Amino acid sequence: MFGKEYMLAALETICRDIIEHEEELNRLDNAIGDGDHGTNMARFSRIVLQELPKLAADNEQLGEIFHQVGMRCINEIGGSAGPLFGTFFLRAGMASMGKTVLTPADWTMAFDAGTMGVSLLGKSSEGDKTMLDAMFPAGRAMQKAVGKGGSLPEVLAAGAEAAENGVLYTKTIQANKGRASYLGSRSIGHQDPGATTIMLLLQSMHKVAVKMEVD
Repeated sequence: MFGKEYMLAALETICRDIIEHEEELNRLDNAIGDGDHGTNMARFSRIVLQELPKLAADNEQLGEIFHQVGMRCINEIGGSAGPLFGTFFLRAGMASMGKTVLTPADWTMAFDAGTMGVSLLGKSSEGDKTMLDAMFPAGRAMQKAVGKGGSLPEVLAAGAEAAENGVLYTKTIQANKGRASYLGSRSIGHQDPGATTIMLLLQSMHKVAVKMEVD
């Protein structure tokens, strides 16, 4: 179970890890997209880092924190990533609204709500070579871990591992959505940057959960 303290620490780590991987994300996106995914995500991350004190002061409900981060995604991230990542956080926020603490099951439900929002907005699903190729497997793995009574670190570890496998899977398939789809079979062999960002998000959350010894 976790509250605002963990979520804000996790957001800080997610943002710092994205900034650290900015060039890698750009390199991945350059192969199959516009080449600016890392730049856009890093700009958003720097804004969130600046606003963390305000988020901490103004909100007790985790759903509201997710909502504000989602709005920042939509307003600050360029290209398709803004609406997609924004929708993820907004839907996760709706699923968490009114709650000051989340259990691992609550988090998994929020993550799945965000995943479905992304799928509906992008009219895409698993196998299209998008961020969903990390999200859907991660959601299933976290549900399984919750079913076994896993702690938050255990649930996030399962999700991060599944997301990593999903990222590797994106290298083997052809893109069916977005700019990458214009490449046809030439998109095979390249890793999806959005899926990579989801992997980083879950890895960051796991790292903080272990450090803070969250149950």
